Amino acid sequence: MPELPEVEFAAQRLREAVLGHTLANAEALHPSQRRHFPPQAQRAVAGQVIARIERRAKVQLVHLGNGAVLEIHFRMTGDWEFTAVADSPPRLERVRFETAQGTRVSLVDGRALSVVRLHAPGAYVPLPAGPEPLTDAFSVEGLRAALGRRRGPIKPVVLDQQVVAGVGNIYASEALWEARIHPATPANTLSRERLARLRDAIRHVLETAPTGRYYARDDVSEREIWRVYGKEGDACRRCGSRIARLTQAGRSTYYCRRCQR
Repeated sequence: MPELPEVEFAAQRLREAVLGHTLANAEALHPSQRRHFPPQAQRAVAGQVIARIERRAKVQLVHLGNGAVLEIHFRMTGDWEFTAVADSPPRLERVRFETAQGTRVSLVDGRALSVVRLHAPGAYVPLPAGPEPLTDAFSVEGLRAALGRRRGPIKPVVLDQQVVAGVGNIYASEALWEARIHPATPANTLSRERLARLRDAIRHVLETAPTGRYYARDDVSEREIWRVYGKEGDACRRCGSRIARLTQAGRSTYYCRRCQR
């Protein structure tokens, strides 16, 4: 699933491609997308200028000139592809936006789980998400307060978007390895020192995350980038012990039995 770094990279690409453009038309091409982005909403965006594009947690927000907001969530496998209107559309195109300047923006998604919603002017309500982890709002004291009554294991708690925005399964595992914290540790038992390590680790893995630009390097594979994710049975790069896997809240968690206590 695209997490904060991937969604931020997607939003940057979208800004570079169409910020300031005027939407000529929009079309939801798959039944699942039409449920959230019906024909009436598709017609409503025509003629509107793309005034601002931002990201909040794992969601992209396209602010239109009349105050309406397009909310886009990639879910598991969504992404943008950009082509000229005159060119053939990409495979797996689920939602199409075309601008008066001749650019086609395609939401491609093999599983068709992505969601596009249009919020009328003044109707968009900001997501009830926690602090953005790469801002000063993500503090140790704030994290301590958020975890104070959480008795569950720390890994699923970190995935709670109201605790910290934008962190998903992969980066939670990576951050806990960086911080040397066992993923099953009860959240409310972490000391201030360990919470500081966790806060810094979350920032580190997000700041060094493999965006599309990183994957474009021919000499680097995705498997080489991760410290623990997907590496069950491999040697820990820090201590040499074997990476283990456990299931938490229906998701795989990878960790080092020796390093993470």
